[in-house]
Amino acid sequence: MFQQFIKHLRQRLTEPLPGFDVIKDMAVPDRLRLMAEPNESTRKSAVLILFYPDKNQIYLPLILRPAYDGVHGGQMAFPGGRAEKEDENLYRTALREAQEEIGIKAIDIQVLGNLTEIYIPPSNFLVLPVIGYTNKKPEFYPDAREVDCVFEVSLAELQDPNAKTSTVIKSKGKEFETPCIIIQDRIIWGATALMIAELLALIDNGQWTMDN
Repeated sequence: MFQQFIKHLRQRLTEPLPGFDVIKDMAVPDRLRLMAEPNESTRKSAVLILFYPDKNQIYLPLILRPAYDGVHGGQMAFPGGRAEKEDENLYRTALREAQEEIGIKAIDIQVLGNLTEIYIPPSNFLVLPVIGYTNKKPEFYPDAREVDCVFEVSLAELQDPNAKTSTVIKSKGKEFETPCIIIQDRIIWGATALMIAELLALIDNGQWTMDN
């Protein structure tokens, strides 16, 4: 079943991506009002959405960033980070950063493609979500400087309609209500929630379990 899922995902990635118009319901309100765009100082980055089979389910890892004064401190995210000069492309950036942050072996990952780039105005990053897979559960060795915890999240959890809600977030001294996804008692919002929304639209919300 996992290989069927990967085949389905690979095919969907040859088709037009759902894009922002499909996932805007998960956007932070200010994002819709301001519609900020990248500028000459915007930095490129990439994250890795990594699928793997385990316990009759399809999983992917999310990370909790350590609490710090920066824009993304204490947030749930996909592993990833900024592009470096030695990276031949953003796919390589995603693999390198994921290896550094959660200890997976980049050599074991097969890249399928990518979702829509998302601009993050507070940090001025343009982020490419890269989709990959491995045929067995990876061993995770999180870097404590960049990762507080690794959460293994099943695709079924992400697809649960009850996971989508809204909450009040405090960020940069301001409080605002935003759409979010709650998984394992953790709030996922902002760019990561947008990526998940597009991912689910790409998958077509088919139910994928190992005993299908």
